[in-house]
Amino acid sequence: MSTTTTSTTALSSPVKPPAFQRVSGRRRIKDTAATVLVTLSVVVALIPLAWVLFTVVAKGLPALTSPTWFTHSLSGLTSSSMGGGIYHALVGTLLQGLVCAIISIPLGVFVAIYLVEYASRSRLGRITTFMVDILSGVPSIVAALFIYALWVSTFGMPKSGFAVSLALVLLMVPVVVRSTEEMLRIVPQDLREASYALGVPKWKTIARIVLPTSLAGIITGIMLALARVMGETAPLLILVGYAPFINLDLFGGEQGTLPGVMVAEMNNPTDAGSQRIWGAALTLILVIAVLNIAAKLISRYSQVGKK
Repeated sequence: MSTTTTSTTALSSPVKPPAFQRVSGRRRIKDTAATVLVTLSVVVALIPLAWVLFTVVAKGLPALTSPTWFTHSLSGLTSSSMGGGIYHALVGTLLQGLVCAIISIPLGVFVAIYLVEYASRSRLGRITTFMVDILSGVPSIVAALFIYALWVSTFGMPKSGFAVSLALVLLMVPVVVRSTEEMLRIVPQDLREASYALGVPKWKTIARIVLPTSLAGIITGIMLALARVMGETAPLLILVGYAPFINLDLFGGEQGTLPGVMVAEMNNPTDAGSQRIWGAALTLILVIAVLNIAAKLISRYSQVGKK
């Protein structure tokens, strides 16, 4: 009888304790406290951002609703004259950003490919990583002074929008390198090894497998880097002057830009100056927002294409 009771007790008792045990009250308190702190941190960080965005939209929207804002320049207008538009500055900003992107994107992507796929802890790879880290922390005014010393003083070239683009390249390349490098490292090594096992050369594996797999993240990083440099002001002040009229020549003459409008109108105490400043600021925010939205759309459609 006792043997039967012992066997029944042994069979009914679990072999090991359950994996999911009841959470103690102390752990619940800690979890709740951590959740509250994280939520408060997010709210505190969002308050000034939302405040800035609301202020810019509220003060800059009247300028954007003007029918001539995107179709006219400020040529021929006095400091107190209402009207005009931002057409010249928008074109100048986009031209400088386009030239900067044409130079920075292939340079940054190729450097990232070398660091991830070919460097393999080589001396040149360590030096390149060190230089990229240094460039990541260089202030924009230092990049502008370097281009001024090299492009204007040494080579004797005139101040121009192209010189501004060269300074922006120094600021954009390290961001592109870092973002592309991280995206390439995310690609599983098994994909590379499977391609090598099929006899595919390394360069073709990178071009056909590695880059398409990480394309969405690379494009997002590029767009964020471009949005960062398009609002820089120091290169504009040092390497090109501000012009209130349209100038499509990137290699000579003063050129209007969105940050340049804000700097030029800063000492204008009239309502027209204030409207131009806030309107240019809101226009620059919209340009950056369009770049970010384009990056998201490209990433989404590239992922859908893979599926």
